[in-house]
Amino acid sequence: MTTRRSFIKSTSIISAGLLLTPPEFNRRQTLIGVQLYTVRELMQQNPADTLAKVAKVGFNSVEGATYTGSQKFYGMDPATFSKLLKDNGLIMPSAHYRLGEEKTNGENVKGTMLHEWDKAVDDAAAVGLKYMVCAYLSSAERGGLDHYKYVADQLNIAGEKCKKAGIQLCYHNHDFEFVKQDNTYPMDILFGADKDLVKFEMDLYWVTKAGMDPIVLFSQHPGRFPLMHLKDMDKTEEKAFTEVGNGVIDFKTILKHQKTAGLKYFFVEQDKCPGSPIDSITQSYNYIKKNLI
Repeated sequence: MTTRRSFIKSTSIISAGLLLTPPEFNRRQTLIGVQLYTVRELMQQNPADTLAKVAKVGFNSVEGATYTGSQKFYGMDPATFSKLLKDNGLIMPSAHYRLGEEKTNGENVKGTMLHEWDKAVDDAAAVGLKYMVCAYLSSAERGGLDHYKYVADQLNIAGEKCKKAGIQLCYHNHDFEFVKQDNTYPMDILFGADKDLVKFEMDLYWVTKAGMDPIVLFSQHPGRFPLMHLKDMDKTEEKAFTEVGNGVIDFKTILKHQKTAGLKYFFVEQDKCPGSPIDSITQSYNYIKKNLI
């Protein structure tokens, strides 16, 4: 079984996704997408077959979860991967990357914000990305508030390079950014990055688990959340990941505030599935189709 820890060392990480209609698409067409981290093992085994299955469920877009560490999209160059997406009627407007401060086997990890980011941005543009997302800070990349200031500075630098390519940089939260240090949330340090260069992908599961109110965060930082992860939390004491609509998070109420958030795309993430991830994403897709769009 591929764990999150092992997966992010060789790729990036994360999730599954729902995308609402972006400006460049006909507004009568709704994009419903999946973050390929949810089907990561299947993608490692057979990307073409997995994308075909994803499209058969009804999804018409995906968010990438690999590149970091390989400088390939699921083992493919941008042109080859773009063709595979097109052959399945899919687009990929967003993908996840790493900071790159953590080393693997003592070596710098390429395709990260700190190492060969220029190539990563060029490849992202070639595959058609609109958003590049810093997906996760490992425990070695967190540290104290001064280190979060360093991370914010690196986000600004990476975001400037993205902007020149017509791409928006975002940061994806977990819950550790909402653990106070010296009466300050590390997340507030990250919010201090340049408002134009650095925006955010709110993960509703982790925000909820941290005891924060996403609607309050929208009002405090209006327009900073073009991306969002719809990831549900089950009703057990474990507060485990579950299919969208199967847990406690009130997506309908939260989405009433999407204009304040500046929301462009929704992404559903289910890090762990009880059985087949295809079954789980099908359940989430059906709930979203019936209840949220």
